[in-house]
This record gives sequence, C-alpha cells and structure tokens, in this order.
Amino acid sequence: MTAIPLGVPRRLVEFTLDGQETRVPEGSTILDACRAAGKDIPTLCEGDTLRPKNACRVCVVEVEGSRTLVPACSRRAEAGMEVRTGTERARHSRKVVLELLASSVDLSTTPRVTGWLKEYEAKPDRFGPDAARLNEEPKVDNELYVRDYDKCILCYKCVDACGDQWQNTFAISVAGRGFDARIAVEHDAPLTDSACVYCGNCIEVCPTGALSFKSEFDMRAAGTWDESAQTETTTVCAYCGVGCNLTLHVQDNEIVKVTSPHDNPVTHGNLCIKGRFGYQHVQNRD
Repeated sequence: MTAIPLGVPRRLVEFTLDGQETRVPEGSTILDACRAAGKDIPTLCEGDTLRPKNACRVCVVEVEGSRTLVPACSRRAEAGMEVRTGTERARHSRKVVLELLASSVDLSTTPRVTGWLKEYEAKPDRFGPDAARLNEEPKVDNELYVRDYDKCILCYKCVDACGDQWQNTFAISVAGRGFDARIAVEHDAPLTDSACVYCGNCIEVCPTGALSFKSEFDMRAAGTWDESAQTETTTVCAYCGVGCNLTLHVQDNEIVKVTSPHDNPVTHGNLCIKGRFGYQHVQNRD
C-alpha cells in the first residue's frame, strides 16, 4: 500500500472573482484562483517552482479598494475581496507592458506572446525604430547552452534558480542599472570562468529563450528546429540512485534537449549537469 501525503488541511477563502463567488484554499494567489476558474491571465516572470518576483507586471488585475493594480501572481486571495481581471484599466496596463517589452526585447521564442499581442491589440512598433535594445550577439562560450540577452526581460528567474531557491551556486546576478541592467556572472566573465556548474536549471525557468540549449540554438540557426515534430518521453536518469525524472525531447530520432517535470517530488524541474546534458552516449551510433 502506498502512503499519499495529504498535508495539513487548509480552510477555504471566499471572495468575488469577476462577479462570481469563488472559494480557494487559504494561501492561494489570485492567479491560482483564475487558473482554477479557467481564466487565461498572461504571465512571464511567474514560475511554478519559484517564489513570485513581480517583475513583468503582465498579470495585473484590479482589486476593489486598491489604489493600484495588483500582480495576480503574488497577491494572496483574501476573504471578501472583489477581483476583476478584464477591466479596461487592467487590459490597458497589460497592453502597454507588452508593447514596452516587445519594442525593446526579441520575443520571437517566447511561448504564447504572439497571441497576447493580438488579444490586447498591442502595437510595439509605435515606439519607433529607435526603441532601446541591447543589440548584442548571443554569447556562445561553451558547448552546453547559449545566452542571448537580446531576449532577456530581466525577470530574475534564472538568478533565483541559481541562487537560494534551488541550486545555491550564486553564479549569476543582475549587473548594472536602468537600461544597462543585465544578467551576468561575476566581472561579466565568460561562463567557463565563472562558478557555474552547468546544471541548466536557469534554462528550465527562462520564459523567453534568452537561455537555451546549444543544440536548440544551432538547430534554430539552421532552420531545422521544429517543436511540432518532436515527441516527449519521461524516463528516469540512470547516472545515480537519486531517481530524477527526465523528459527527453526527440526530433528525427535524436534527443535535442532534456527537461524535467516540475511536479516531480524528487527534482521539481531541477537536474544536474549529467541529467540535463549527458545524453550523447544514448545516440552514439559509431
């Protein structure tokens, strides 16, 4: 018989969501309630394995009595509150945020952003061709993953995953201020000269593709990357006895990248260098 941990029962919090009475477990965020109700609230910096950072502000909603719009990803649901997700004020705010991001950052590999730009009728081009951009070449200084800061929205998810929330390596942080702010290793050195242990957990949480597998980067450059032609198979890593789950992404009978299920109780989406990058021996056909 398998024992299933149920945790401590939580009382339900009742509040109004878009005019409908809603009940969610105590401690749930407004975003949790929206998802449970089937409402599609855009998010970029929010991650299911990290604490909310409130960086991108595309998930803002209107709460009765609040002077400002509140981020749904971090605001806890409270008894009696009245939440409205689709007001003109909230939608306009999301539209402007999407316009600012899309005008200054390459969002071409950001999932779902094209649909959001259309849904909110965002027009990034209105800021003109002189909108501030980094215009940097991707940093390719190792054989495992690539850093393309032209796609970075400074959501800090990679910093948190590398820091005290998961890996505790603290190899990367935010350097600079204002338009000069960027993610960097100490002294902005090459990755190979840093404290990075190449676990790739930063890639796992990156929402825009600013961090990507070298294999994916090369295939995109060659025009052969095709997610619609890929299959995903979850298996168990064979390198040690921890039991980490791996999801193998396979295209044309080749493993093109490895991720890990976020709901796995062992890994929570995290892996080590062997689990995430050590798959070449599987397809060595010499």
